[in-house]
Amino acid sequence: MPIYEYECQACGHEHEALQKMSADPLVICPACSKPELMKKISAAGFRLKGGGWYETDFKSGNKKNISNDAAPAPACGSGACNSGGCSSS
Repeated sequence: MPIYEYECQACGHEHEALQKMSADPLVICPACSKPELMKKISAAGFRLKGGGWYETDFKSGNKKNISNDAAPAPACGSGACNSGGCSSS
């Protein structure tokens, strides 16, 4: 089930709800109880990784990102952080 984000137009309260795709949108704000809750449009928070159907069936040539072919990211403490190569800096 997807997680939907809502924002109250009356009080500005933000709310997340785990709902079925077929469920009606929520309208009552849990903070102020007014029927002003609006569903926000947001991006999904996941990435498909590995050698599953997504990588092998829908991508071709050098667009594939199968984990066995990719070089591992440098570990912190390897000096890569100072050169901009570390994703945690």
